[in-house]
Amino acid sequence: MPQIANASKWMSRGLELAAQGCGRVEPNPMVGCVIVRGEQIVGEGWHQRFGAPHAEIEALKAAGNAAKGATAYVTLEPCCHQGKTGPCSQALIKAGIERVVVGCSDPNPAVSGKGLAELREAGIDVLENVQRQQAVDLIAPFAKLVTQGLPWVIAKWAMTLDGKLATHTGSSRWISGKASRAVVHKVRGVVDAILVGRGTAEADDPLLTARPAGPRTALRIVLDSSASLSPTSRLVQSASGSSLLIAVTESAPANRCQRLQELGAEVFVLTGEDHPTQMQSLLAELGRRKLTNLLVEGGAKVLGTLLDMRAIDEVHAFIAPKLIGGQSAPSAIGGQGIAVMGEALLLRDPDVNVVDGDIHVHGRVAR
Repeated sequence: MPQIANASKWMSRGLELAAQGCGRVEPNPMVGCVIVRGEQIVGEGWHQRFGAPHAEIEALKAAGNAAKGATAYVTLEPCCHQGKTGPCSQALIKAGIERVVVGCSDPNPAVSGKGLAELREAGIDVLENVQRQQAVDLIAPFAKLVTQGLPWVIAKWAMTLDGKLATHTGSSRWISGKASRAVVHKVRGVVDAILVGRGTAEADDPLLTARPAGPRTALRIVLDSSASLSPTSRLVQSASGSSLLIAVTESAPANRCQRLQELGAEVFVLTGEDHPTQMQSLLAELGRRKLTNLLVEGGAKVLGTLLDMRAIDEVHAFIAPKLIGGQSAPSAIGGQGIAVMGEALLLRDPDVNVVDGDIHVHGRVAR
């Protein structure tokens, strides 16, 4: 089939629509659909929340009878299986859609290639891989969850211009400005879980909530091998009203674990003999719970373990124009580290913005 005129234009609109589902549709993927007849949009839609109709169904509903003989631009291969909603491939066929243009195929083994095959068998023209990279990027967290059973790991930190997380005395409030912290709260509002180490929890006494609240309320997680997080910490004190998981090792004293549970926290026992294997057991558990996006806010030890594991997928780094020095002052990422510069993790096409004086670097790790 020849390239359809303006296919990229309509797919870009579909991607724009799909992004509105961020934080609302997980563990499903974000999907957008635009139905075009001639050069006019006759219907459009996106997957608006988990359990709600998929993008194609919303767009077909908007198009009505105008869908017959039209072209549907869908950012992700239409599903062909019965889930919380019916198969979108059959809905497109029933509506009389003449051709379907797809951004990328579905990485879900239950769908991959099967939805497109159904459309072709019904006589519908199919054009694949329009705006493919953008479509793949949009569903990357979903793809990792359905293919690896693991959450998408977003590393976040704020540091001084000389690379420090805190002074040599442990003072860290505040490194970045209010505008940078507002960006972090927006990210918190769309992720499924937020992770910190016990050291960070003790030093900062955070709540790890989004203010103002976003579309999601994240599970708050503290890596605390010995279950020694203070019962008077704000995290524990708020455990009964907002989910808190304390990840401990098998050697954690039973009385401490019981005390945290009595205060409303969930205690999860990590498996493994070292930090990487224990972290892997936690990530696997989050994957089993279908948690799509994990925001890791430190500290250096936790981020270092993830870096050594090559488990970081995305980065939000805030660099404040401040110098504090100190050989013993902690840097952003600890761990064993990279031995050869040529093996350093590289951010692909990072966005670099100045946020009220701070430098915000955001990007995904190149694979």
